[in-house]
Parts: sequence; structure tokens; C-alpha cells
Amino acid sequence: MTSHNLPTLPELRQQIDGLDEQIQQLINQRARCAQQVAEVKKAEDPTIKSFYRPEREAQVLQMVMARNEGPLAGETVARLFREIMSACLALESPLKIAFLGPNGTFTHTAALKHFGHAALTQPLATIDEVFREVEAQGVNYGVVPVENSSEGVVNHTLDCFIGSSLKIIGEVELRIHQNLLVAEGTQIKNISRIYSHQQSLAQCRKWLDAHFPKVERVAVSSNAEAARLVKGEWHSAAIAGETAAELYSLKKLHENIEDNPNNTTRFLIIGTEEVAPSSDDKTSLIIAAHNEAGALYHILEPFYRHKISLTRIETRPAQNDIWSYVFFIDFEGHQQDPAVKTVLTEVKGRVRDMRVLGSYPKAVL
Repeated sequence: MTSHNLPTLPELRQQIDGLDEQIQQLINQRARCAQQVAEVKKAEDPTIKSFYRPEREAQVLQMVMARNEGPLAGETVARLFREIMSACLALESPLKIAFLGPNGTFTHTAALKHFGHAALTQPLATIDEVFREVEAQGVNYGVVPVENSSEGVVNHTLDCFIGSSLKIIGEVELRIHQNLLVAEGTQIKNISRIYSHQQSLAQCRKWLDAHFPKVERVAVSSNAEAARLVKGEWHSAAIAGETAAELYSLKKLHENIEDNPNNTTRFLIIGTEEVAPSSDDKTSLIIAAHNEAGALYHILEPFYRHKISLTRIETRPAQNDIWSYVFFIDFEGHQQDPAVKTVLTEVKGRVRDMRVLGSYPKAVL
């Protein structure tokens, strides 16, 4: 196509305005349909407290990505739909989400990624507090970190499950991108210290050695705290994520400065209800084994025989029994799947105790 055949700029803008009008009408049409869904659910169950269905949202996002034809990336389009669904759900009642705070942490980012910006997020100081707030029904759900691809498992989260009746209803995988942030007006030559959490400083050590070898590195309680400190200083910088930069209106001096670009953290969504199958699920177990030779083999053998893929095994000390241990096991499939049902029945007969922590959709975004 030659330049003579291209539409004019006013014509293209008029076309975009027309498309925007159609998109707006369709979004509101979808919102009205979502309101009708809520009315049907209320009629079926007047005691219903939440209209959020993890398996349904996972299915919608999977379909969005599967049918996407570009030029926008599938994940980009899915993120747009995630915000649309979040806004539609908030028409009835915004979800209340507790997370390991403070505001601006990667756990905060994970909560917004999973539930959208229409959810009401509440930062709490410890993982224990997040569990307690969900158990007390002060919030609908909680978001806690469980493992990092570089640092390993978050033992505190696993230990909280040992004494809790809460279930896992979802998961979030978040690529950890670190940014060097400064307040408006800060000049590179004046930076004399860099704040961040000790893990983030370690994850960016090679980059810092190459670019700021003589600048003092100060470890603080969180990346969000680092961003807060920098907001009021003209001679410092912070290493933190996107959410902290937005929250404190900081400028990104350098993006993606982590030494390992594939560093990823997995977060769990905790709640009180069972989740129906989504067609692409995980299940998590906690098992107290007999103190005998071959105990772990007897637990794992049925998974091998029924061709069920394990994704993670962790061991933690039992809290009330010295020199005894519990196993945390994640595997592919839903507890309602026939093969999984068979395996769970077999395993339960081979151990002292077993509890299904939840079956839930695999992370989509």
C-alpha cells in the first residue's frame, strides 16, 4: 500500500473514536450481564457472601489468551480483561484482600495482579496476621508468598497451614523486576546511598557493583519502605518494584536491574471455600507420615503408578511432635478428578494424617 492509499490522520482518529464507543458500550453491557449473574446467585443462595469464582475467572482468562490474534500480546489482553472483571465484580461488593504488607511490596503487586485494582487491599505486618484476618472473615481472601525461584520456600507460610483450617483457592506467579527509583529532582551524581530489602540488594549485587560501586547500600524492612524513605530525600535511591514506584510517585532511573531476569515468586491465595475444577488445576496436600523406613516412598508411589505429576515437595518439622515431620506436596490435577481421588484414598491409608489444602486453578497470568 502506497502512502497515497493510506487513510488520513483525521480519518484514523474518527475510526478510533468509533471503536472506543463500541468498546465502552460492550463493557457496560458485560457489566449489566454480570449484575444479572449476581441476582441469580442471590436467588439461589440468599446467604452468599462473595460472587468471586476462581475457576470461572481462570477459564475466562484462558479463553481470552487462546483466541487472541494480536497485535497485542495475549497476556496484555488478559490483563485488560482482568481489570474489567474486577470492576464488574465490584458493582456488587468489592473484594477485601489482606496481604503481607506494607503497601508497595511485591505481595501487594501480586494481589492487584490476581484480583484487579477494583479490589480493596489491606496490608498486614506478618503472614500470621493475614491468616488470622481471613479466618476471622474480616476479609474475603489473603495473599501470601510461598516460594521464590532463587531464594527457595517461605517456611513461615507453610508453618501457618499446619495449624490453620484455611484452604488454597488460587496462585499467582510474579516475575520479580527490580528498578532503581529516585524522587523528582534527584541527580545521579548526588546519590550517596541506596535503600532496599537485603534480598533485593543481594539480587542486584552485580549490577550495583558495576554502576554504583562506591555508593552505600542500606538494608531496610521492605522495598516499599525504601521507596517511602527516598520520597523525601534528594541524595538517595531505592530498589523496588513497579507498584512502589507508582505509590510514591518515584522516577525510574533504571529498569530491570536484577542479576537474574528469570527470578520469580509464587504467591498463594487463601480463603475458606472449596474451588470447582477449571480444567487446568493444582492440588496441595499436607501429610504427617509414619515414623518408619520408606515412609516417603509409600506416599509417592501411588502418584507414580497413576501418572500424576508432582510439582513440589517440602518437608517441615511437626509442631507438636519432636523429631517428626510433615510433607507439603503439590501436584497437577483436581481432587475431583477420578485418578486423583484414587491416589488420595490410597495415600490416606498409608499415613498418620492427611489434609487437602485445596485444589485450585494454575496461575494464568
